[in-house]
Amino acid sequence: MRHLLRYLGQRLYTTWATFWFVLPFVLTFPLQWFYSRRPGGEYVVHAINRWWSWLSITMWGVPVEVVRETREPAPQPCVYVSNHGSYIDIMMMFKYIPGFLNMMGKASLAKTPVWGPIFGRVYITVDRASAVSRGKAMVMAKRSLAAGKSIAIFAEGRISPTPGKELLPLHDGAFQMAIEAGVPIVPVGQPLNHMFMPDVKGSLRVRYHRLKIVFHKPIPTTGLTLADIPALKARVAALLTGDFLPEGAVKPGPSTWRDPATVVEEPAPEPANS
Repeated sequence: MRHLLRYLGQRLYTTWATFWFVLPFVLTFPLQWFYSRRPGGEYVVHAINRWWSWLSITMWGVPVEVVRETREPAPQPCVYVSNHGSYIDIMMMFKYIPGFLNMMGKASLAKTPVWGPIFGRVYITVDRASAVSRGKAMVMAKRSLAAGKSIAIFAEGRISPTPGKELLPLHDGAFQMAIEAGVPIVPVGQPLNHMFMPDVKGSLRVRYHRLKIVFHKPIPTTGLTLADIPALKARVAALLTGDFLPEGAVKPGPSTWRDPATVVEEPAPEPANS
């Protein structure tokens, strides 16, 4: 009976969380569609996305711990480099990073029904398998930084199959653009998002769990060259893995009315070569 009640509670909470994720988008879709097609409309769309993120996370009712290593606001512009463990990583950054933030995401996001085309017009998308796409994304990112717009990027390139436990190798792009633009890097640790919404193929899994986001001190890049990228990546990787917590080492299992001890979790896929 205990397992059945837990199962029903999880299903109800998943419904609640999904409702408060979808409703704000449905209500604001006409405005997002309209302004995403207007010059300068990205600021309005981003403001809407920040409100959407604020409302959704608030209505989920989970406690959120925000850690800022310095009280000084992040230099503008800068490059935010975050680990990637869940689809709510973007929402967390939208909510807790003030002002306009130019998000760099994978090209497949632009193909998401309804919302995808809006994301593709407002933010920067990149297909890492295409040298042409990577080049175009880099040019757009440099223009954004030159215009004073900060960039946020998940340098792992995709959601880690073992978030909260292992960090995938970081790609060079974020570090290259920061060095060439002479702007600082702000590492952002998000060690528990996957405990709320893990990336599980073929299913939606939501669990009530506390969240945490850590903004580390900006790392200056003035005077650095591309030869410094390996050391810079190692420094950022150490900070991000240092944010991992024991409670986030194992993704939550599937909902079941049976004893969870009898349910076998799907094996994590092997990390792709970077």
